[in-house]
Amino acid sequence: MFLLCVCFFISGCITRIEKEQKQKDLEYILIDQEHLPEEMTEVIGQLKKKAFHFVYSDQGKTYLAEGYGACPTTGYTIEVKELYETEHTVCLHTSLMGPATGEETKEITTFPYIVVEISGTEKEVMFD
Repeated sequence: MFLLCVCFFISGCITRIEKEQKQKDLEYILIDQEHLPEEMTEVIGQLKKKAFHFVYSDQGKTYLAEGYGACPTTGYTIEVKELYETEHTVCLHTSLMGPATGEETKEITTFPYIVVEISGTEKEVMFD
C-alpha cells in the first residue's frame, strides 16, 4: 500500500523544465575586486564562506557574481565556460580550477569568486 502511494505521489507532481535554445554568446568583462561597486563588495564579504551566486544591476550594467566557498589553499581560479543568452534568460557556466600540478601554494583558506559585467539586462540569470 505504501509503495503504491509513493508511486502515485511521485508520478503526479513531476514537471519538466525544458532548456531554452542558445541565441548568442555574450561579451563580458571580468571585474577585479578593486573595481567592484561598494555594495557588491559588502555582499560578497558576507556570503563568501559558502557557495553563492547573485545578480547586481547598477547604471545600465549587470554584474553576475559566483563564489565557490572556502578552499583549503591558494591557487584556485574560476573559469567562465559559457556565458550566453536565450530568449528569456542569461546563462553563466563557470568551473572551479584547483592549483596546477607542481604549483606552489600556501596552506591558508581562500574564498574564490568571480564577477562578470555584461550590458544591462532584465532577463532572469541562470547559474550552472
